[in-house]
Amino acid sequence: MSESDDPFEEIIAAETDRDPDLAAIEAGSRTLRTQGGRPSADVPARPEDPEVDKALRTVEAELATRWGETKLEPSVSRIAALMDVLGEPQRSYPSIHITGTNGKTSTARMIEALLGAFELRTGRYTSPHVQSITERISLDGASISAERFIETYNDIKPYIEMVDSSQEYRLSFFEVLTGMAYAAFADAPVDVAVVEVGMGGSWDATNVIDGDVAVVTPIDLDHTDRLGSTPGEIAVEKAGIIKQDATVIMAQQPVDAAQVLLKKAVEVDATVAREGLEFGVVSRQVAVGGQLATLRGLGGEYPEVYLPLHGAHQAHNAAVALAAVEAFFGVGAARPESLDIDTVRKAFAAVASPGRMEVVRRSPTVVLDAAHNPAGARATAEAIQEAFDFSRLIGVVGASGDKNVRELLEAFEPIFAEVVVTQNSSHRAMDTDELAAIAVEVFGDERVQVEPRLPDALEAAITLAEEEGEFAGGGVLVTGSVITVGEARLLLGKG
Repeated sequence: MSESDDPFEEIIAAETDRDPDLAAIEAGSRTLRTQGGRPSADVPARPEDPEVDKALRTVEAELATRWGETKLEPSVSRIAALMDVLGEPQRSYPSIHITGTNGKTSTARMIEALLGAFELRTGRYTSPHVQSITERISLDGASISAERFIETYNDIKPYIEMVDSSQEYRLSFFEVLTGMAYAAFADAPVDVAVVEVGMGGSWDATNVIDGDVAVVTPIDLDHTDRLGSTPGEIAVEKAGIIKQDATVIMAQQPVDAAQVLLKKAVEVDATVAREGLEFGVVSRQVAVGGQLATLRGLGGEYPEVYLPLHGAHQAHNAAVALAAVEAFFGVGAARPESLDIDTVRKAFAAVASPGRMEVVRRSPTVVLDAAHNPAGARATAEAIQEAFDFSRLIGVVGASGDKNVRELLEAFEPIFAEVVVTQNSSHRAMDTDELAAIAVEVFGDERVQVEPRLPDALEAAITLAEEEGEFAGGGVLVTGSVITVGEARLLLGKG
């Protein structure tokens, strides 16, 4: 087959005439549920209407002319100027603001599900996207439609251009999307916004809101060139989302990070609830398609909560999400009683987090996980061993060049029988040969296979997993980058 005859290559070619990070990687999803029906994994495909698709591509192309998410100027002056000319839309609703290194998106989705179950209209803003840029802005638990995305962009475009002309630098891609999200939430209108920080906290574009609740998921080393070389240094930036008189929901943290966060909370008279003290995971056990947990919240215990996600880290995310929603409702402060247990159970049973320990194929089983830093890789490796009984696990790894790839690979070395290194379509992707050289040092030459094209890498990994026979229990884990996972979902027929 020639390159031009390959449908995957055609899709990637069509998408990467602009910033590959904006590429809409078409995919579907499937997550096993035992309660609450089959929730949507919220991964929209391209619009079916050709005119709408054309209009969306025009918006994406215009956004691609702006600074990408890896190019930053540490200030909120431009986004603040945009909010000013838009009439401060972000002040028209209360918000829950989420920072941390890992687990932000999953935690945001859980918070959204809980708030929705209690009949509040929600807006959720998260990043990056797995498939479509429209995923980043959600209303009532679902991505906004392409039509609404286009309309929102066109509505605020004159104001964007006004700010561009008055600032030293134009608004960035992420700043424009943040403005769109805040405007869309005000227009809906929403009862509460759930907002995930893009990077850091203090100077992140999202930080023009004053979150009633500030959530800090576990802090570890990532983006060290911009945020700091220790958890404590990184926590200084992330503490910037803690505002006057807010409630801080703090996941388990390294000691130096916890000290920084607590110091900031004292300075602004914020109330702090700490995982392991005021709330946490009481117990958990593996269940079909996920796990069954007893969570201790600010208002008491919540037994037998089914969570259709794998791994201890997701149970801890659930405890953080529950405490955040309790804090939002005043549980533990204004009201002593806990939230309705049946509503909590229903909400958690309906949670989906695409690309996070997601099974997309059987025989052999193929799991996708967007772990892209060492801490995330360690959590994924632990979750794989707990949730699956693979006799032979093959890794497919395509990573970004700006990540700590060596430690990421070292986290997976004990669980991968072999690893197939590859490269996704992003301009940020690490060159396959460079990745292979590091992999050989970690795994040894005999355990490393090099396949520059992701379709070939997936085929090679599935073939290796099948070597022991149909019923031997081989599996494949695709990981290293959100983009790698998104493109794999398309190739595996999930779109």
